[in-house]
Amino acid sequence: MTSTGDRVFDWIDARADERRRAGLTRQLRPRPADSTLLDLAGNDYLGLSKDKRVSGAAAAAALRWGAGSTGSRLVTGTTELHTELEHALATFCGAQAALVFSSGFAANLGVITALSGKGSAIVTDAYIHASLIDGCRLSRADIAVVGHSDPAAAKRALETRRTEHALLVTDSVFSVDGDLAPLREFAQACQEHNAGLVVDDAHGFGVLGEGGRGAVADAGLIKEPNVVTTMTLSKALGAQGGAVLGPRRVIKHLVETARSFIFDTGLAPASAAAALTALNVLKEEPERAERVRAVAMTFATQLKAAGCQVSKPDAAVIAVRAPSPEAAVTWADECRTAGVWVGCFRPPSVPDKVSRLRITVRADLTDAEVDRALDVITRCAPPGAS
Repeated sequence: MTSTGDRVFDWIDARADERRRAGLTRQLRPRPADSTLLDLAGNDYLGLSKDKRVSGAAAAAALRWGAGSTGSRLVTGTTELHTELEHALATFCGAQAALVFSSGFAANLGVITALSGKGSAIVTDAYIHASLIDGCRLSRADIAVVGHSDPAAAKRALETRRTEHALLVTDSVFSVDGDLAPLREFAQACQEHNAGLVVDDAHGFGVLGEGGRGAVADAGLIKEPNVVTTMTLSKALGAQGGAVLGPRRVIKHLVETARSFIFDTGLAPASAAAALTALNVLKEEPERAERVRAVAMTFATQLKAAGCQVSKPDAAVIAVRAPSPEAAVTWADECRTAGVWVGCFRPPSVPDKVSRLRITVRADLTDAEVDRALDVITRCAPPGAS
């Protein structure tokens, strides 16, 4: 009998050819520890990932607790660091309780699937993050996708649903353009129609609100009994992992039912210690949140003055439109060659089919670095970018 096993994945080559012809090939770009590029592509909003206090805490925790957590949180994977971090996050933001996951992606999968299911309804903003989309798909709930930042459409979808239980799911700050969701209006729609509100505050926590407490706290919703917040520890806190904040009974329910929590190895102690220390730094230096917002406004104002089409800087993310996918790639490559690393988003990764540079600013950028980055971005701009 002739084996055909070597042909099983031939379809992968066809898909790769399609992506190549469309100019959508992705590649990994390993960065050295001593990179000289000015990083405006990562999400280290407060500049804490290389803060000696944060990295030192991670190193000390690894030496004390070991390189990994050794098991799932319900077996051996919960250390004293995990519970201390959860208490600190909840206290800082003003929530009843918190639960730490191994990543923000896992947190979103866990909360959506645990709080919904077959026979329930989920209403989502059209531009939610991929992790929220995947959670909705896994939930087996009835899904209604409404227009971006459209409270009236969300209200109609909740009002006309055919199920008793419902969730409204949104980002706080959307990851592509960096715009802020109408959280209070969404919350009002949920109140009127007996629904839960799940907000992914990955790009708001550490940047928005008093002392960086996040967009949900800033909107006055963190204590609401029907509001649940997810976040990452890998952006503003410069560490790794994710968390869910909300009513104590919701957190207890996640411990009992969230599969991405129960069946996943716990966050490494080093990452928990890094996040906890970074949170303490933010408490001591709340001006970091103010600084990153000010830098974002400077970038947006100067780029707009140079003729670029720039998104409104509601947090730390700024989008600059490009005339085409090819122009966006070339623009980003030329910036990189000139020493500035910017993000490049293009279809099909962006829901509105518009290509753009995605610039993420940091609190630790000096005025000289800001001037240098603005000079490079505007000098490398392709025809049609303004």
